[in-house]
Amino acid sequence: MIDRADYYAARLAYETDASDAYAALSSDDRPVIIDVRSEAAWAQGRVAGAVHMHYSEIAARAPREIPADTSVVVYCWSPGCNAGVKGALEFAKLGYEVREMIGGFEYWVREGYPVEDADGVHRRPVDPLTGIPRVRTHA
Repeated sequence: MIDRADYYAARLAYETDASDAYAALSSDDRPVIIDVRSEAAWAQGRVAGAVHMHYSEIAARAPREIPADTSVVVYCWSPGCNAGVKGALEFAKLGYEVREMIGGFEYWVREGYPVEDADGVHRRPVDPLTGIPRVRTHA
C-alpha cells in the first residue's frame, strides 16, 4: 500500500496548475508549455508563448524540436479533457521531465493569465470563482 504522503508528493511531481505554471515561466528552469489540443482549439486561443504539438505528433516532433533536458508542461482544454494525460505520457516515454497542467486552458483563462490568439496577447477578466484579481508583474 502506498503511503499517503508519497501519493501526494508524486501528484505534485507529475502535475502542476495554472498558477504554478505561470510562476515557473519566470524561473531559472523555465518550462516549455505545450498545447496538445487540436488545430481548431489552438486557433481559438492558447497560453501565450505555448508551442502547439498535438499529442499524436509528440513522438515524432519533440526529439527534433525540444532539447531532451528541457522541462515540459502540457495542457489540453479543461479538467474534462484527457489529451493532457496523453501528451504527458508521450513526453514521459521519450524521457522528458513533464508535468500536466491540471485545469487546462480553461483554468489558465479563468485565472486571468496571458492568452494568445490571432489578435495578439491579452488577458481576460479573472473569474471570481477561480481566482482573485492580482497585480500583474509581467505579460
